[in-house]
Amino acid sequence: MHVLTQNLLRYWLFIKSIGVTPQMDEYEKRKMGIFNKLNTLGIATGIILPLIGIFNNDHLPGLAWFVATSPLAISVFVLWLSYEQYSVASRMVYFSLYPVATTLVYLGQVNVGIELFFILYGVLSVFFFQNVLSILFCYSLSIACYFVSTLMPREYYFRLETVNNGFYLFNHILALGFIFYALYLIKEENTGYQFSLLRKSRQLHHRNREIEKQKQEIAEKAGLLEQQTQELTELNQIKNKLFSVIAHDLKTPMYAMRNLFDSMQKQNLSSREIKQLLPAIVNEMNYTTSLMENLLNWAKTQMKNDAANPEVLDIQSMINEVMQLLHLQATNKRINLESNLRQPVHCFADREMVNLVLRNLMSNAIKFTPEQGQVIVGAAEKSNCVEIFIQDNGVGMSDEDLNSLFADRFYTTRGTSNEAGTGLGLKLCKEYLHKNGGEIKVTSELGKGSCFYFTLPRYEESA
Repeated sequence: MHVLTQNLLRYWLFIKSIGVTPQMDEYEKRKMGIFNKLNTLGIATGIILPLIGIFNNDHLPGLAWFVATSPLAISVFVLWLSYEQYSVASRMVYFSLYPVATTLVYLGQVNVGIELFFILYGVLSVFFFQNVLSILFCYSLSIACYFVSTLMPREYYFRLETVNNGFYLFNHILALGFIFYALYLIKEENTGYQFSLLRKSRQLHHRNREIEKQKQEIAEKAGLLEQQTQELTELNQIKNKLFSVIAHDLKTPMYAMRNLFDSMQKQNLSSREIKQLLPAIVNEMNYTTSLMENLLNWAKTQMKNDAANPEVLDIQSMINEVMQLLHLQATNKRINLESNLRQPVHCFADREMVNLVLRNLMSNAIKFTPEQGQVIVGAAEKSNCVEIFIQDNGVGMSDEDLNSLFADRFYTTRGTSNEAGTGLGLKLCKEYLHKNGGEIKVTSELGKGSCFYFTLPRYEESA
């Protein structure tokens, strides 16, 4: 039974698809399916009506048998035309032959009760044709055949209602059934078509939303790409400026060492003369060492791999270590390097980064403080952070210099003893403090000194 149902469904789908071409839009395909269904019913009618007449043993005239069998012949011919993809011709044949064949029966003075079919032909012609001339022709033909068949007075020599009233009534019911079924099919197909349009509209809306989302993602990626391009451009400019400064400033210590070794080789300098030259060279080498260290750390930050590894730090101990490291630099300029911390202060930050910040800021303070000056380092615990300061009584800065201090470009000036600098240290300080959740600021007055403040997260002991 299941196999039979599948076969019938397959044949029914085949009948619906007769004459359907890929070039047709969905609505035309649906109309073709309805047209094929009507012709299939016409074939069934052309088989059933003669059988009813035979089994009832009605002595029907030849024209009555003609009208009973004509649906079979016409519908088969029409389906063949559709199968050969003459869709317009098949419809013209359908809406021409059916009214004409029906009219010939009435002109032959035979009334079998099929005049309601003229309404069916007129209504369906409006639905199935797109061309206005074709609609007018077929509709006018159906109306003309109706008037000729039913309204023109004539004497019928055969009336089916007198011979077989049930058969006569069946013909009227059949015509009404055809009209109802045709209109029902039209309604169903239109409803299906509207749902199809609604589904496509939703799919189109969904697709548009996806496209808008993709456009937004593309715009975001384009913005990110533009931002990265700008960052790369700025980084390249920074690199060019940086290396131009480095190339210039590295010459001094290199030339100093070369001159020292040349003098030692060629002039046989005494140990006393060598000792007199060494402090200046050591000072230059200290600067070079600091420069190389800052440069390497800057390179790490630009590669985006220099993540902070916070731990509990004793700021007092770290300040003392850095002061010991910079003791020679301060001694050479007879600068008093002092810490006002009398007890441990703890923060939670990356040890190496904090160490670099302290070294750079304290080294800068020494650099811009004249001989016999003073640099004071201290720290204090706040409510949610630790604030460290480095204060000097050096040359100070103007408002213009303060505004340029943490700008994107490199800002550098010579120290009080003509010490060189690249401006890289302060940029590193700012970046490292940011990585540790801290900030940096500075107050300064020209001729009176500067004070750098920076904050770090305070270490909170768990209960």
